[in-house]
Amino acid sequence: MLDEMDIKILRILQEDATRPVAEIGKEVGLSTTPCWRRIQKLEEAGVVRRRVALLDPAKVNVGVTVIVSIKTDRHEIGWLKKFHEAVVDFPEVVEFYRMSGEIDYLLRVVVPDIAAYDAFYKRLISRIEISKVSSAFAMEQIKYTTSLPLDFAREVKNGDPAQ
Repeated sequence: MLDEMDIKILRILQEDATRPVAEIGKEVGLSTTPCWRRIQKLEEAGVVRRRVALLDPAKVNVGVTVIVSIKTDRHEIGWLKKFHEAVVDFPEVVEFYRMSGEIDYLLRVVVPDIAAYDAFYKRLISRIEISKVSSAFAMEQIKYTTSLPLDFAREVKNGDPAQ
């Protein structure tokens, strides 16, 4: 698990990973070298998977978000593998989940417009048999974040999470 210093560093990195290490260190109370070592350890441990730029969807012409629910009657491993391979090939699919409950899969798809979604849909069903597809177009984005809550990541001492 992570200590309080790691959590402070991660909060800053989640907000802006381009900040200089010296600036991050100063904010958390470390000199540059120990701060850099901690960031390297977080990367080596896979806590920090990668640092990326977040783009404005409208400015790169993918301002329409579609939530796609998929139900299938096929649950054999061969179909599952073929389906996964098909979906990950589509750049329009930015999130892909296998679900519990009534829906088997949930996709978040970004496209410029309904016509582009229709083209995506036709390409998808040409690659794999799906029992039921339901699409919902997002009317307004109320909250979007890539920052994960870090309160659950604290080290556990004596069986209790650090407060």
